[in-house]
Amino acid sequence: MGSSGLGQSCKGLKKCAVLYDGISLDAIRYLMLLNIVAIVVGFALLVWGAERFVLGAAAIARNLGLSPMLIGLTIVGLGTSAPEILVSVMASFQGNPGLAIGNALGSNIANIGLILGVTALIVPLTVCSNALRREYPILLAICLLVLVLMLDGELGRLDGVILVASLVLVIIGLARIALRSRTEKDTDPMASEYEAEIPEALSTKRAILWFLIGLALLLFSSRLLVWGAVNIAVSFGVSDLVIGLTIVALGTSLPELAASITSALKGEHDIALGNVIGSNIYNLLAVLAMPGLIVPGLFAPEVLSRDLPVMIGLTLAIFITGYGFRGSGRINRFEGLLLVLCFVAYQAFLFIEEREPADSGQTAIVQMLDEMKA
Repeated sequence: MGSSGLGQSCKGLKKCAVLYDGISLDAIRYLMLLNIVAIVVGFALLVWGAERFVLGAAAIARNLGLSPMLIGLTIVGLGTSAPEILVSVMASFQGNPGLAIGNALGSNIANIGLILGVTALIVPLTVCSNALRREYPILLAICLLVLVLMLDGELGRLDGVILVASLVLVIIGLARIALRSRTEKDTDPMASEYEAEIPEALSTKRAILWFLIGLALLLFSSRLLVWGAVNIAVSFGVSDLVIGLTIVALGTSLPELAASITSALKGEHDIALGNVIGSNIYNLLAVLAMPGLIVPGLFAPEVLSRDLPVMIGLTLAIFITGYGFRGSGRINRFEGLLLVLCFVAYQAFLFIEEREPADSGQTAIVQMLDEMKA
């Protein structure tokens, strides 16, 4: 909504305050501020909780004797998608499957366009890992599977079951890749990079404590975030799908942004890219499965005509540049800039497409007041 439209809506709010004598204009402003605070606090707790959750889970696995490569490809990869998974579950249980679907696809788009793009702008990424090159085709195959399942315009329980079954197969496949990499330790730099990153000095009791604290924070913060995001969407007449594709997707991708930039600055390029590829795999299989299993039904046609093509196109882009058909793959600064520009253009298109007439904000808030008074 443009500033002029917002101003007209705010003028209209004075009429709302007259019509609803029990709720003043100040109360409406307070509710909006409360929603914004809920989103900001939810994001902050979600990011910190995910970090503690991954730290605890990785330390427990390492203390049990699992290899760093196996922990990195499975536990850490799934753990970095924990925010998206929990947000998707909460949104689905609250009857907002559009937000859950938007979160899954939007996070993948943000992971590639924003996170990989910004990381490559800071430090051009060179990919040498054989294990990582095996993950590229897996991600592409999963993108095609999702496209086939969603072509009928519906995400049903059978689709959710297929995605979860595929998740189990992928975890088994990644575990085999990790076990095979033990014999390739001298040639696969990703194994030594994970070995340096997985914590060793954390006791099992402390690791379990951090794991439980992280899980509790993820549960609380995801619910808080969804509550604030849905209220904002209703207030401004924006679909929950677009809220999921923009605000929620960007917020739940913050752990990957921090992890990828930190890894790239340390020279751990394979982990920087691996974090994104692994997260995208788990987003499509675990996150997208939740609305299908919990609240199956039709979804907005824009998912097929707009969002899925963008996600698949960006996935193909990093496959072409990063796979390295004749040697090491590389994503340079120019390619990183192109990825960022694609992400910005996509977000701008969503904003323009979702702009409502000037009175839509007033109408949506009137509807919200109706629900509150009821």
